[in-house]
Amino acid sequence: MLFYLIKRLALGVVIVMLAVTLLFCMIHLVPGDPARILLGPRATPELIASMSARMGLDQPLPIQILLFFGNLFRGDLGMDVITNRPVADMVFGQLPYTLWLIFTAIGFAMVIGIPLGCYSALHRNTLIDRVTGVLSVACITVPAFVVALYSLLIFAVTLNWFPAVGAGEQGDFWDQARHIVLPALAIGLSWIGYLARLVRASMLEVMGENHIRTARAYGLPERVVVFRYALKLAVLPTVTVIGVGMGFLLSAALFTEIVFARPGIGKLIFDSITTRNYPVVMGSVLVSTVLFVISTTLSDLVNAWLDPRIRSSL
Repeated sequence: MLFYLIKRLALGVVIVMLAVTLLFCMIHLVPGDPARILLGPRATPELIASMSARMGLDQPLPIQILLFFGNLFRGDLGMDVITNRPVADMVFGQLPYTLWLIFTAIGFAMVIGIPLGCYSALHRNTLIDRVTGVLSVACITVPAFVVALYSLLIFAVTLNWFPAVGAGEQGDFWDQARHIVLPALAIGLSWIGYLARLVRASMLEVMGENHIRTARAYGLPERVVVFRYALKLAVLPTVTVIGVGMGFLLSAALFTEIVFARPGIGKLIFDSITTRNYPVVMGSVLVSTVLFVISTTLSDLVNAWLDPRIRSSL
């Protein structure tokens, strides 16, 4: 397990470096001078040149990449050229809002989707199974921004059950919980259907394996067979999908944070891209990529912990 962890961490470092390098190249392909866009059309050539030097844009692209990685190894993500604040303070100040939104959404989806898929598999080809299948596919096909808009219109504007915008009063847990219900519903609804279908298919496969038939032959109660032996293996693909899905949840959080006017790293990236604020874009994407690598690594480790066959193959 230790060797596997070291190998995954090394692969994660390579992925982060490649992602940052690719992003550098993509940003410089966007037409327009970032310094001129930041300063406005009335900026003098001298002021534009000074801003370009401050942003490091006067250096060749390979030098810019090397300088960024050099600062990164020292724990420096750079300075925001607009507010003159450290990028790390800005990113990690917004990150908890996005993480709370993502974990709430995926927890909401797991609490509903996994039992729904398990129940559907145990009642295969019944009316409930068919209704669950239709609802699951319907949830999967609805985009997150559509759910966000309609939930905002129905539950916040019409019924006035939940707040419409913001993240709640700082330090007030219940107020923040009320503000996160609709955003978490927006990005978690499609995952309910996805997890339900995935768990159902995995449960049907596991229930036909030899060790399940052996457990039943020994006279074990059906509850023990289902929850101790079958479901433990059936959730393995779900754990992997959730780890990989962190990247999709981050992108979905971007639209949700804009619709509900919530602070978060997604909205920070959007605002930075519109103003061509390179240091903040790079720092935000770097942290997002690291989160994605960590989530996939943790999902693989959880799979190895749940399934002894994976541990023996490492």
